[in-house]
Amino acid sequence: MSRGATSGRIEARFEKLAGEGRAAFIPFIMAADPDLETSFEILQGLPGAGADLIELGVIFSDPMADGPAIQAAGLRAKAGGARLDRTLDMVRRFRVGDNDTPIILMGYYNPMYIYGVERFLADAAEAGVDGLIVVDLPPEEDVELCLPALAAGMHFIRLATPTTDDARLPAVIANTSGFVYYVAIAGITGTKSADAGEIQSAVERLKRHTDLPVAVGFGIKTPEQAEAIAAIADAAVVGSAIVQVVADNLDADGKATPELVGNVLGLSQSLANGVRAAARKAAE
Repeated sequence: MSRGATSGRIEARFEKLAGEGRAAFIPFIMAADPDLETSFEILQGLPGAGADLIELGVIFSDPMADGPAIQAAGLRAKAGGARLDRTLDMVRRFRVGDNDTPIILMGYYNPMYIYGVERFLADAAEAGVDGLIVVDLPPEEDVELCLPALAAGMHFIRLATPTTDDARLPAVIANTSGFVYYVAIAGITGTKSADAGEIQSAVERLKRHTDLPVAVGFGIKTPEQAEAIAAIADAAVVGSAIVQVVADNLDADGKATPELVGNVLGLSQSLANGVRAAARKAAE
């Protein structure tokens, strides 16, 4: 296990997919969006809808990397009862029926700091969380959460961006574990689409620095875009497009309609099919 982490679901999943010759599909949902129970139904259904790993969002009041769709999801989640301890409870419930699909918590440091780092890491590991993406902790702050997470057996997944140059990249990679998350566009989530040619060059550059899988996210909205990314990276991550389906399936009171869960899972399945199509075409 790389760099001190001890939970093997992420490695096992990428090894399995490498054996199948295909990339992973990684959907993002916000915990408790639009409410705790509906969110759990989506989480529970995602593996059956083609999710290979899952990113579960942790709400924060100042989500500086998030675009309008995910910011709105965070506001709905707050109204729906989101709290960090309840997010961990969702993972515990999920693990009753699924002990194989990796779950990564994605968010910001403040809620984890307030919870208490040592307590948070212990509770997250016990609940069945496999990794963390904490977008506002640079490598210079590794002592805050990254190094304790690795020591506790939790993967710490770092973001690389189009502005991460060769001088900066070694610091970004140094304590990264599980996979590297490449942010395909400069800016916030969900506002622009990624250019496949630029992403291919970026993925190739990352792979010269690390043997970890490279996942690509930000700007992937359609099955066709997911297919294009899956042809050049180890995983395609989709968030804003999925949470927008939640927004589009609320009633006049902001409550989940009967169609919400099915429509979210339907989009997830179509995106997963796009990812899988890349492997089929490569094999032809």
